[in-house]
Amino acid sequence: MTEAHGLLGVRYAGDGGAVCEPLGGSAIIEATVSGGAMSVMRRALGWAGLAVCVFAAMSGSGAEPITLRLHTFNSPKAIVNQLFLQPWARELAASSEGRVTVQVFPAMQLGGRPADLYGQARDGVVDLVWTLPGYSPGRFPLTEVFELPFVCGNAEATSQALTTFYRKWMRDEYRDTHPLVFHATAPGQIHTADRPVRTVDDLSGLKVRAASQTVAAMLEALGAVPVGMPVPQVYEALARGVVEGAMVPWTIMRPFRLHEVTRYHTEVGLGCTPFVLTMNRARYDGLPAAVRRLLDDSTGMALAQRLGRIWQEDEEAGRDIALQRGHPLIPLEEAERARWRAATAPVVGAWVAKVDAMGYDGRALLADARRLTAGHADASIR
Repeated sequence: MTEAHGLLGVRYAGDGGAVCEPLGGSAIIEATVSGGAMSVMRRALGWAGLAVCVFAAMSGSGAEPITLRLHTFNSPKAIVNQLFLQPWARELAASSEGRVTVQVFPAMQLGGRPADLYGQARDGVVDLVWTLPGYSPGRFPLTEVFELPFVCGNAEATSQALTTFYRKWMRDEYRDTHPLVFHATAPGQIHTADRPVRTVDDLSGLKVRAASQTVAAMLEALGAVPVGMPVPQVYEALARGVVEGAMVPWTIMRPFRLHEVTRYHTEVGLGCTPFVLTMNRARYDGLPAAVRRLLDDSTGMALAQRLGRIWQEDEEAGRDIALQRGHPLIPLEEAERARWRAATAPVVGAWVAKVDAMGYDGRALLADARRLTAGHADASIR
């Protein structure tokens, strides 16, 4: 029996095999299905055609549908859900002809705290998570290089640099899950409720929300009092005076309505915030080969670049709201920026010493992160 799928046909054999072929032509892909698994020989067809053939063959074999649960902390209205996770889930459903469903659960709907997310993926509580490595203090020391002051660049360049850096250096950090994509925000700015920050001295004693240990160390070096908390708690903390400011990129301001509880915005461009979409390793390894290929081919570097561009473009939207509200935007003169660099240099030195103690060459890794970021930034403007 042969079924038509666009310009391709899937011919089912009596032994459970399937041959994918052009209508009226010779076979291009042979696929054998056994117990929900499939081995595929790819000869001369792009992935879009391969996905159609493979999932058509799975359908003909009676393979069970696959449902993956994805958990994250951000609100349903956040950029990650609106422009990444939900569209990606729809793309997977379409590419698999409905055989693969990704159920997205935002706002910690499946329980726990944001800091629990990586462990939930590792332990199989859920199949996938999108989270900040920085929410697991000390667990991802090499990833922290992109949080260090004045290392990262725009979100698109940093997302690509982070992905390359992972492939070169960070695989061991994530060995207990299967990462699908890394990406990052643009550098963070200082947003305050009542006190404008024009110099590093203005940060003295100011309670500022920190996203991670690295950011906390940086703020402490600048004279501020860091207060750690996940971003969904920041609005209330600012409104109640628990903190007096937050270090976040512009893209975070809009979905969490932080313009309502801040007035001054110091554009300093400190560290970036890395993100990871990662999967329970056993769940990934147990999927049919065709599904693993679909997941891998829909993520990786191409998606990292795309997400970086989305996050970078959203910076302007967050910044524009502050301008529309008449909030002062405070730039730093180069001499003042040099003071911030000098004040935070010990944080960079401490990171180098930490990874040196782990057996790495910290200075070389730092230089590589900067080189990769600069290289991708140059490529994006060519």
